[in-house]
Amino acid sequence: MIEATYTAEGLKGLQKDKATGRVAAVRRAVEALGGKLEVMYYCLGERDVIVVVEAPDNAAVAALNIAVSASGLARTKTTALLTPEETDQALATNITYQPPGQAA
Repeated sequence: MIEATYTAEGLKGLQKDKATGRVAAVRRAVEALGGKLEVMYYCLGERDVIVVVEAPDNAAVAALNIAVSASGLARTKTTALLTPEETDQALATNITYQPPGQAA
């Protein structure tokens, strides 16, 4: 999940391209990286846009975020989302961990 916030110049670009134009541009960028745009929402509040993509790997998402942020017209924040099956896989993984200040 990618959250984006436009700069003032980015918002001027949004006014010019329109929201549907930006969705098309994001879809093209994600697909060029071998991914799929699942959904893109515009928001009221702290963030301007929420984008959910399925990407081949973290490097593809990083490349997208770098390109967006390097434009200077938007800033991004990314959160990895796990499916229930991925979460079950993590829960089934045995790990030895010693919390801070706890005896081994």
